[in-house]
This record gives sequence, C-alpha cells and structure tokens, in this order.
Amino acid sequence: MGFDSASSRTGSRGHRGGVIPMHRALAHFRLGPMNLVTAVSLFLFFSTIWLVLLPRVCRFWSRLLAWSLSWLPLHARLEMAQNQVRFLRLQIPCLRIEPVLPDLLTWSLTCVLTILLFALTFFLARRLMPIVYLARAVLVVQASALLFFALWPLRFQHTPDSYLEGMIRAGIGLISVIPLLFALTYYIFDFGLWRKACLTALTMGHLALFLPFQILLHALVLQKSTLFMPLLYIVFGIPLDVMLIIAFYSWGMTWPFRSVAP
Repeated sequence: MGFDSASSRTGSRGHRGGVIPMHRALAHFRLGPMNLVTAVSLFLFFSTIWLVLLPRVCRFWSRLLAWSLSWLPLHARLEMAQNQVRFLRLQIPCLRIEPVLPDLLTWSLTCVLTILLFALTFFLARRLMPIVYLARAVLVVQASALLFFALWPLRFQHTPDSYLEGMIRAGIGLISVIPLLFALTYYIFDFGLWRKACLTALTMGHLALFLPFQILLHALVLQKSTLFMPLLYIVFGIPLDVMLIIAFYSWGMTWPFRSVAP
C-alpha cells in the first residue's frame, strides 16, 4: 500500500522533483453528446464545402501559376492533369520542367557548402542545441543525395514533372483530411462551435493558399538540378505542410475553453 502511494506521488514529478500538472486539455476534457454531434456536423460540413469548392480552387491555382510563370525566372510550362474521383472531375494544374542532372560544378559547390554548414553547427551555443540537431538532420539528407548522385546519377528515376504533380495531389489529399483530423482531435473538446469552425477554416484556407507558392518555390529549385529533390521532398514537402497543421492545432489548443471563457 505504501509502495503504491509512493509510486503515485513520484509518477507525477519530474526528474528534478517538480510537480508535473495535468495538461489543461485533459483537465477540461468532457466528452459530452453535444461535442460528438458538433464533431460529426463540422466534419460533414467542411468536407462537403471543400469538395464543392475544390474545382474552383484548382482553377484559382492554375491562374496563379500561369501569372507567376510570366513574372518569375522559371522555365516551365503549365498543363492541366485530368483526375476523376468518383463523381468529382478535377483539372489539376501541373508544372512541367525538364530534368537536369547535377553537373560537376553544382555538385562540388553543394558538397562544400554542406560540409561547411555541418562544421559550423559545432560552434553554435549549447542553448541552440535543438536547432543544431535539426540543422544536422537536414544536412545529412542533402549529404545522402550528394552521395547518391556521385555514385549512381543515372539510376535516379524521379523527374520534376512527376514530383511536382505528386506534390499538388498530396497537398489536395492532406487538406481534404483536415476536417477528419480535427473531428478526432479538436472538435471533441469544449471550445465552442465558432472557435472550432474558425480554426478549421483558417487551417484549410492557409494550406490552400500556401500550396501553389510551395510548388513554385520547389520548381525554381528543381530547374537548377534534381540534386535537391530529396531535400525538398523530405524536409520542405508534405512534412512541412503537416507541421503547419500541427502549428494551427497547437494555437487552437491555447484558446480558452467555453466553460472557462470570460
């Protein structure tokens, strides 16, 4: 009995003896019937609205990309890819770029820069250790790409065309699942209907505006060389979009609960 009580006391303390309080979300979590009804209703509402607006969103993306091609130093052409999803027919804008393997100068400069940046991380202050580890992870990804293109450049089967088309399709899929993600992880908390709807609209709207600019930036880099495709895909591709969703979700979790709102 004494051992169990001691374990319960030590289990809520940190390694320095400080008390670890229960997270505010868990402390205020009450899964009532109204929250379940709200979660299902918002999921159906935003999923329906997104499917209805998706063809118009694709047309907006195509106009934005076409306008950007006339202003940016980007040698690409815009094509529309046909996509049929059950009853929904989409024309997805895709940028077409000629694949360029890295030449000796590009490979050498990138290799030197990668080594210098990796060495620089050892001179950063200890308080910046999270940034150091993140930077080293990013540089290791680029180093692996350098090694691959040095040994087997002709075995790289991916092209900028397939990569950029896959990016925009994956982005559409990711935005489409946001209502489901929030229904399972955010709507169940008692934030109130308007806060839940506002966070969902902000997240989906932000990604819908962010995606074409992300595609343009990737295209600008890839027209120089496919050497940077692994880094763009692993670090600055869909994982970056997922981090944006997590950031919006984290922001929404800081909002006051309806039961304790002033």
